[in-house]
Amino acid sequence: MPITIAYTILYIFVFIIGSCVGSFLNVLIYRVPKGENFVNGRSHCPGCGETLHFYDMIPILSWFILKGKCRNCECKISFRYPLVEAIGGIAALVCVLELGFSLKAVVAFFVMSILIAVSFVDWDTMEIPNGFMLWLILPCVVSLFFLKDLLWYQRVIGFFVVSIPMFLITCVVNGAFGGADIKLMSVCGFLLGWQNTLVATFLGLLVGGIYCIYLLASKKGGLKAHFAFGPFLSVGIMIAMLWGEDLVQLYLGMFLI
Repeated sequence: MPITIAYTILYIFVFIIGSCVGSFLNVLIYRVPKGENFVNGRSHCPGCGETLHFYDMIPILSWFILKGKCRNCECKISFRYPLVEAIGGIAALVCVLELGFSLKAVVAFFVMSILIAVSFVDWDTMEIPNGFMLWLILPCVVSLFFLKDLLWYQRVIGFFVVSIPMFLITCVVNGAFGGADIKLMSVCGFLLGWQNTLVATFLGLLVGGIYCIYLLASKKGGLKAHFAFGPFLSVGIMIAMLWGEDLVQLYLGMFLI
């Protein structure tokens, strides 16, 4: 029982840390597209510009305590803020539950944090800032030297296995994929290796296809409508990073029975 209680406290702590990271991701999502400095400068209300106090920035809780409004001007604050914080907490918890308290879990959470920011920024602006791609190089370097679960050539193949076909398709069909989407799959392909990169791409196309069908069925978009594909690729990458090998074995097992 003491062990169970101890681990429960640790998991709660992990969730809190993840939600705090999610709070910082909110800053990135809001400021990076605007070209604002996300390192310096106090957080403020987007309505009145009033500087927020520390007790108004408690991840998740503050939004509910303030009933989704600014304390000063009562301007409505988007539900996205606690949502991103909750996603950050859940991401951290899932990484630890799946990978344990390890360097691999830290690397996975770092990657997922960047992908969360990528997803929301791309959804808002239809663009993925190059800075996010540069930050994704860091876990690639760490995994190359400290996580020996993949051979170097598996990473190199992963770099090209999806990005090259995406590039060729874009050359033939103008606007099929954005340049940032290709960069995203290049960098993450090096991180995941070729097998998990294929899994990530399949899942991204699957989820993106379902969303496309929804747009057509609800008449919110035509056949030539463009939408951000980065969020769907990011979902595929996250799933493949944690459960890609299990999914591959499950798929192969269907044909070996």
